[in-house]
Amino acid sequence: MITELELHYGYLFEKELLQEISNVGTIKEVKAGTTLMNIGQYIKSMPLLIDGAIKILREDDEGDELLLYFLEKGDTCAMTMSCCTGNKKSEIKAVTELDTKLLMVPVEKMDEWIGKYKSWRNFVLNSYHNRLMEMLEAIDNIAFKKMDERLLKYLKDKVAVTGSTTIKSTHQEIAYELHTSRVVISRLLKKLEQQGIIELHRNSLNVL
Repeated sequence: MITELELHYGYLFEKELLQEISNVGTIKEVKAGTTLMNIGQYIKSMPLLIDGAIKILREDDEGDELLLYFLEKGDTCAMTMSCCTGNKKSEIKAVTELDTKLLMVPVEKMDEWIGKYKSWRNFVLNSYHNRLMEMLEAIDNIAFKKMDERLLKYLKDKVAVTGSTTIKSTHQEIAYELHTSRVVISRLLKKLEQQGIIELHRNSLNVL
């Protein structure tokens, strides 16, 4: 475990903190499509992402979802931190985008490390800042961008996160994450294909 920590977090944390994380953390490996956290759930441990990717979503009253942002290796979720420190219920849903490896850290260590390690304090503050910027970007996309622009950005983000130009999602799944209808997404995807930007297949597409 310490080797993986040094590989992904060694540039952030001092050796003493890495050793403490290794001593109290537990490795969790989950398949793609696994729900790690649901809205209304209490958080008992905070995840540090070792490998894979996680998508963070919100739900409306009807259960429809909206993609907020992705977490990649070396990240953690600031909204999870907030729930941990305040013993509050989760306001977001977290689902693995890829097969994912996490290091789960007990919540009681968070406050202790903030006072003990400057690197941990900076990591927490930077995580809050980065997630806030991504939330603002999500709001800007909804408020100011047309659906075709949002769809194109979504596809680019998927390619960046997964490292693959093949996106294995149905039109309905994309529509859920962008909080729109399947008909709209199908029409826009067909338009992108005609423009030579993507290539459509059954339950997947290639970004060209």
